[in-house]
Amino acid sequence: MEAPDYQGLRALLVNCSLTPDAAASHTGRLLDVVDHLMAGAGVQVDRLHAVDHDIAPGVQPDMREHGFDQDAWPGLWPRVEAADILVIGTPLWLGEESSVCRRVIERLYAMSGMLNDRGQSVFYGKTGGAVITGNEDGVKHTSMSLLFALQHLGLVIPPQADCGWLGEIGPGPSYGDPQDGGRPVGFDNDFTRRNATIMSWNLMHTAHLLRQAGGLPTYGNDRNALADGELFGYAEPEAVPEG
Repeated sequence: MEAPDYQGLRALLVNCSLTPDAAASHTGRLLDVVDHLMAGAGVQVDRLHAVDHDIAPGVQPDMREHGFDQDAWPGLWPRVEAADILVIGTPLWLGEESSVCRRVIERLYAMSGMLNDRGQSVFYGKTGGAVITGNEDGVKHTSMSLLFALQHLGLVIPPQADCGWLGEIGPGPSYGDPQDGGRPVGFDNDFTRRNATIMSWNLMHTAHLLRQAGGLPTYGNDRNALADGELFGYAEPEAVPEG
């Protein structure tokens, strides 16, 4: 089966590890798999290690205008805006995404008021996915939270748009750690390999379809038209015939 060629698409993989050294990040190792798959299909892949940047907390586009001395987010935003595919990678801590990940989600939300030139959310036309690593339960729970946030902002979430790896419950080795007499931990996990592959290809397929279609149609989601009173077929409940 011949693999599709998706040259022209751009992907941003955001690693929300708490580890300052990107090379030592377990989440980064699983993002390497996604990177390899996408780059092999011709996608231009950009990697962002979030903790390397002084991203201020808040839900405004530039928190320097709201009391913070430093905020790297305005400088990072063009990399998000340029991407057709956005993948958020995070470790689990106490069963939830990292604090860095939550801050990234909040800053993405800060841009939700921006519109494209068709009056839609600036996130329309992008696809989103989630990569989770850890040694406690929580991959599906955390993916649910992240993918809900991304679709609420306007990204399209394709089928099976998450992957993850979990070790045994409690302290222990993490994804990519050396293992005596064998491959690094998690590398031979069939479930992780399968889901990383499905997620990566479905993100690319969907981003390609959206680009071919020129994005989503504007009927029903043109915010400028809605603000001007266009109802797009909406009617108050009492005006809708019963049954």
